[in-house]
Amino acid sequence: MNAKELLILNFEEVRRRSIKVWKTIAEENLYWKPDPAAMNCIEMIRHVLESENIYHHIILHRGELGDYESPLTGNPYTTIDDELKNAQPYREKFLKMVHSFSLKELEELYITRKEKKQHRKLGDYLLRMAYHESVHTGQLLDYLRTLKAQRANIWD
Repeated sequence: MNAKELLILNFEEVRRRSIKVWKTIAEENLYWKPDPAAMNCIEMIRHVLESENIYHHIILHRGELGDYESPLTGNPYTTIDDELKNAQPYREKFLKMVHSFSLKELEELYITRKEKKQHRKLGDYLLRMAYHESVHTGQLLDYLRTLKAQRANIWD
């Protein structure tokens, strides 16, 4: 496998495992959060899905976010399946973009976010995106542990 194939596999595997966790969250726990400052479960899922779309915009504009707002912002929270369905067209566009990059672009293009003091190669930036989702999946597993609820086995 080359670097691009590994990136795509990583995005697919991270999302597959996230969905396993998300789908084990009982409806009565979707709005639970460990403290008042935390996101609740469904907010965190939306955050992950929105973030991918925002990252996509940032990559297309080489680091500039501007006044971009995710098209998912403002949607009512309903179910995990609805969240996934609403985000699917954006997920497909994002993966299509990743597929379009050459190995040279992954190595030579830079994403510069001045406001965050970030200057990263495109390949590095894409890996950090997947890490962001993984961290939130771990947080949700911790939420489920705290609730003493069923947790998905993500180590298959």
